[in-house]
Amino acid sequence: MPRGSGEPHLSQRWADLAQALTVGADATWAFAAEQRPLCAKAVPKPPSFNRACGETADVTGRAGSAGSVRGFVDEAARGKREQGAGMRFENVGRLDGKVALITGAGGGMGLVAAQLFAQQGAKVMVADFNVEAAAAAVEGIKADGFEAASVGGDVSNSADVKTMVDATVETFGALTILYNNAGIMMGDDDDPVATGEDVWDRTMDVNLKGVFLCNKHGIPAMLASGGGSIINVASFVAHNGAATPQIAYTTTKGGVLAMTREIAAIYARQGIRCNALCPGPVGTPLLAQLWSDPARKARRIVHIPMGRWAEAEELARAALFLASDDSSYMTGQSLIIDGGITGAYTTPE
Repeated sequence: MPRGSGEPHLSQRWADLAQALTVGADATWAFAAEQRPLCAKAVPKPPSFNRACGETADVTGRAGSAGSVRGFVDEAARGKREQGAGMRFENVGRLDGKVALITGAGGGMGLVAAQLFAQQGAKVMVADFNVEAAAAAVEGIKADGFEAASVGGDVSNSADVKTMVDATVETFGALTILYNNAGIMMGDDDDPVATGEDVWDRTMDVNLKGVFLCNKHGIPAMLASGGGSIINVASFVAHNGAATPQIAYTTTKGGVLAMTREIAAIYARQGIRCNALCPGPVGTPLLAQLWSDPARKARRIVHIPMGRWAEAEELARAALFLASDDSSYMTGQSLIIDGGITGAYTTPE
């Protein structure tokens, strides 16, 4: 539109936008300042968040002219493209400076998570009932040039769990990631009538009491370390009922979800986040053994929309998200990685 027609010139629009950005930023920070007394116990933001805020403040501070705003828009678009080109899970350093204790890390999902966490910069304590498996895991991690140590023990034994936590702090000086991964699924776990009390008791001891004990002994060490992230492994079966029963296992995983929410609420203002990771069927040696019967496997896999088991690495990457500052505003939640099971009514033919 020609000048003088009553429509502001394009440069004036840019200037108006710059002013709006500046006023908006001032109002936001003013509101935050008013709320600060209400958040005296608020958790400090992670460094990545602070860096982002610093960049935003710098942008609004530079937004005094049409040229600077246009420059910011161009820079932001270019930055997004550059970041997008490298935004892969393979980038290292997401757990730099963190110390992780992972139970059940001698094999399966725990082993893959231990390897991935170490690759991402964490110092990892590999804990497992199988001492030889834990030592072998550490040997492999160290051979790749990363830091790890091992400790044996039974998560259902309080003294053993305390030893795991103490060993982590003594070896690495802190505990900032507690990944409660250890668990069992017994072959004789069936419906309430057929399941024996011994199967029920052992499953409760490992899957539910074990998570409780890891939190009981781990949380004080995390508080002393300045906080961190707790990941409790539950399961998609805590959200869905199944006519292929495993009543003890399912019950323990429902208990883990309730425990997770409670812990998250208690420690949210003390620097500790707590979330549950809920895998669908994962292609681990344990599951392969339980589903060795083709008919038994087919009865279950038909209900997975993606038509396959998860890979252990897919769950490890989800755990990495929960362990890292990428999930800094997430607590008390259930992260379901199940190939679509809990979201489906029928599956593709």
